[in-house]
Amino acid sequence: MPGCCPTPRSGYAERARRRAVTIDAVAESVEERERLSWADFGDAARVLAGRVVDDGYEPDLILSIARGGLLVGAALGYALDVKNTWTMNVEFYTGIEERLDVPMILPPVPELVDLDSARMLIADDVADTGETLRLVQEFCEGKVAEVRCAVLYEKSRSLVACEYVWKRTDLWIDFPWSAEPPLATATKVTADAASGRG
Repeated sequence: MPGCCPTPRSGYAERARRRAVTIDAVAESVEERERLSWADFGDAARVLAGRVVDDGYEPDLILSIARGGLLVGAALGYALDVKNTWTMNVEFYTGIEERLDVPMILPPVPELVDLDSARMLIADDVADTGETLRLVQEFCEGKVAEVRCAVLYEKSRSLVACEYVWKRTDLWIDFPWSAEPPLATATKVTADAASGRG
C-alpha cells in the first residue's frame, strides 16, 4: 500500500526539512531581531540611494551580489537612474548561521573589461562578516576606476566598512525575501510525501 511505510527522504526533501527545523530553532532561540518588511525595504532603499546622492558619488554601474543584493541593486538602479546593472553570484551561507570556510564566486563570472574609468557601486543586503564583500571588492580592483559599497545593514564584525549603509545592527535580520521557506521546496516536499517518495 503506497505511503503506508516510511521511505527514505530524498536529499532534496531532507535539506528542506532541515532548513525548516533550523529556521524554527533560530526563531525560538533569537527573541530580539531586526525585521524588515517589504514596505520598509522600499523606504530603506530610497534612503540608501539618498546617501549615495548626498555624498556626490555617481556610479556608472551597479554590481549586485546575488541573491539578497539583487533586490537592493535593482532599487538603487532605479533611484540613482543607473541602467548599467550587473550581477555576481557568490556562495557563502549554506543555511542559517552555516557557511563555507571561504566565499566562492559562482559562474557566470562577470567580465569587467574596458571599464578602467568606471565608477562601480557594489550592492548587497547585509555586510555580516564582510567576507563576501571583500572577495567581490578584490575581484573588481584594478578592473574599474573606483569601487564603493552600499548595503542595507552593516554589522560591527564586518571586515568591510561600507561607504553607504542604511542601518547598523548586530541582531539577526529577517529579510522579507528570505524569512519564509521557499515555496518550490515546500511544494516538492509535499508532492514527495503524497506520492510516497518522501
